[in-house]
Amino acid sequence: MEEYLILMRLDLLTKGAQPSPEQMQEYMKQYHRWISGIVEEGKFAGGKGLSTEGKVLKPNGMVTDGPYAETKESLAGFIVVRAESFDDAMRLAAQCPILNGEGNSVEVRKIVSVHEQ
Repeated sequence: MEEYLILMRLDLLTKGAQPSPEQMQEYMKQYHRWISGIVEEGKFAGGKGLSTEGKVLKPNGMVTDGPYAETKESLAGFIVVRAESFDDAMRLAAQCPILNGEGNSVEVRKIVSVHEQ
């Protein structure tokens, strides 16, 4: 099995796009059920949520506030899964409840080693 990164993007800036506390509670239940299913398949390798604060470094020493200064779509978190193939990783990602939100997206990338230890 190979490892794949599943990146989850949400609109974290637009006030109207933010869920109520009750909606957020339901979304988290759906998210945990999704992760539990991946764990049951023995394919969960880890993951983290990300804060909304950050800085972006650009060439020539330029630093901007917020990782999403130019776009509403922000990286909200990621998980790493072990999958038989890219199609298998896509199957897991397609079940992500984040995809139920308007404008949200999930990206799947195969993890390849570029650093030798």
